[in-house]
Amino acid sequence: MKNQKKAIILGLFVVMFWATVATAFKIALAETGVIQLLTVSSLTAAIICLFELIRIGKLKSLKVFFGKRELLFAALGGLLNPFLYYLVLFKAYSLLPAQIAQPLNYSWQIVLILFMALFFKQKIRGVQFLGLFVSFAGIIMLSLNSNASAEGSLSTLGIFLALGSAFIWASYWILKMKETSDPVASLFMNFLFGSIYLIVLMIITGVELPNLKAILASVYVGTFEMGLTFIFWIKALNLATNRVALTQITYLSPALSLILIVLVLGEPFTLLTVLGLASITTGIIISTYQKKS
Repeated sequence: MKNQKKAIILGLFVVMFWATVATAFKIALAETGVIQLLTVSSLTAAIICLFELIRIGKLKSLKVFFGKRELLFAALGGLLNPFLYYLVLFKAYSLLPAQIAQPLNYSWQIVLILFMALFFKQKIRGVQFLGLFVSFAGIIMLSLNSNASAEGSLSTLGIFLALGSAFIWASYWILKMKETSDPVASLFMNFLFGSIYLIVLMIITGVELPNLKAILASVYVGTFEMGLTFIFWIKALNLATNRVALTQITYLSPALSLILIVLVLGEPFTLLTVLGLASITTGIIISTYQKKS
């Protein structure tokens, strides 16, 4: 089997897993609190990354983090992801319908374009401005979509948190651009530090340990949103001979996610959600479009 075909198959698995996580977040949050959910999920992801390092014989790659610079990057990365990013994102999901929180968070790719211009002096092209405008219109549509909520209104705090998570996630990937360590080793260190921060937070806040059902839901999130899915995506990117084609299939994820949200969670299907999601996705596609040389 050719490498590109293997990459596409792995990419489709990633899309399938990512499509389930918005629904999984809501189910898990119905069983436990934000901190408990994230702590178990982060520990699960760290264990998965550690086993992957052992499986591929790259446990020695962790030695690079004995250096002060690499250790600092790992600690800062763990602070952004999973600690801050998922605390903010899970709180947003606890306040908003999944069909609103998910696409608002998906706008992180637009934020990344703005950050690239700000931090790396990359000029924003005219077509990218158009994409930003189209995505922003989608954000406005979702923010006004009160019919998506059973209460008839959307939490303003939830909207700001969902958008805030997009800024944190984009910041995390700006940080990752400066790293040269093995990506799986780097992920393990991020989840390790994030888990340490979360355990300390649990002790400070005095939250109770989750029950078995909540633990199982959290393990699912840690496996299919964080650990295993990230590893599959890294493998797909390494195998791909055409990364543009691989990246394009990820646009299926939010649409599939919306279908699951309606069918599994029973959230009302609204036209404004579809239009808002389509607008954000279209804006991202326009903004990341590159002409073939």
